[in-house]
Amino acid sequence: MYYDYSEAGIFRAEIREVRPWAGRETGTQAILLDKTIFYPEGGGQSADRGTINGVPLLDVQEVDGDILHLAAGDGTGLAPGPAELVLDVRRRRDFTIHHTGQHLLSGTILRITGKPTLSMRLGEEFCTIDVDTPDLGEDVLVAVEEAVMDAIEADCPVIFHFCPPEDITRFPLRKRPPQDEEQIRVVEIQGHDFSPCCGTHCASTGAIGILRILGTEKYKGMTRLSFIAGRRCLRDSRLLRRNGEISSQALKVPVMETGKGVLALLEKTGRLERELKALEEAAAEFKAQALLEKTGSGRDSGPLAEIFPGTGIDEILRIGRAAQKKTGALLVLASETDLKFAAFCSQKGIDIRPLIKDAMEKQGGKGGGGPGFFQGLFESPEALSAFMAAVRAAAGTGEDRP
Repeated sequence: MYYDYSEAGIFRAEIREVRPWAGRETGTQAILLDKTIFYPEGGGQSADRGTINGVPLLDVQEVDGDILHLAAGDGTGLAPGPAELVLDVRRRRDFTIHHTGQHLLSGTILRITGKPTLSMRLGEEFCTIDVDTPDLGEDVLVAVEEAVMDAIEADCPVIFHFCPPEDITRFPLRKRPPQDEEQIRVVEIQGHDFSPCCGTHCASTGAIGILRILGTEKYKGMTRLSFIAGRRCLRDSRLLRRNGEISSQALKVPVMETGKGVLALLEKTGRLERELKALEEAAAEFKAQALLEKTGSGRDSGPLAEIFPGTGIDEILRIGRAAQKKTGALLVLASETDLKFAAFCSQKGIDIRPLIKDAMEKQGGKGGGGPGFFQGLFESPEALSAFMAAVRAAAGTGEDRP
């Protein structure tokens, strides 16, 4: 009954059998009815939802010729006998519109480009088709979208053929029909498409309302195209409009110029980031020079270990790299804020790892690096301080903290 029934009222049927259903959570049951208004999953279309005697459906599947209505529960209200079926009409309408829209879209792409659709998926948020071509240009997508809208506005009839009794060879099918069916249902969108299909469809293209191509991506040598239709376009438009208004207010530009406003903001931000980076590098040079002068570390002087109480590790890395250019000494610089350290040494042939790694692991630290650069982190300030003290003692740099 599901092809001809799409109403919100109660439909009366009989529960003939209730079976336990393996494959879902415990307590799921499979209900067999004498007739059903619920479309079972198939043909790329998800199953209907609704209720049987007030119990919500989880899914509807066709298995070995039986249409199984899957529901959770303890069996209350789902015993053999009279049943009241209520269809989720909004969901049915949504998938019916998208399935009809998919036929129209695929038929239009074939007519304009000569490229067939090889697979499709009707999703809850958006739908996709896979077109047998590695590329569909923007101009082609616009032409396809406009042609689809022309067909929607023309309100072309959707006609259903059954073969047999009709002869399937009479129809210019867009794809090959299944070979193991006793009867094949052919869906015709008059003037636009013929396709064998078991899904639900609108009576005419006008019911689709609108169809919007969202974008494309390359997929296994094909082009995967995503689209929405009907009320999903309305929801999408509301969301985009709201986001546009938020952006417009933030950027202080008209809502239709938010794209230009974003580009201008990105250009300004990029310029400021470049200026900030230059200032950070200059500051690091200054702090590195001050550090070396404070400690008396020259190019050939001994090791230097320093904890910076209020400085993050990113800034410490900049200071270390700048200081490394001015001295060949071992530098071990730590961030008390981040509980991290970095060790530097620019002298050729010196491996700092034995000293650094051993002292770090004794305090439970983790890290890694190479002969001239090593970094790590600790779980507590005490562990970091003990590590730095060990480095100072091993390097002979003293115990005093700056």
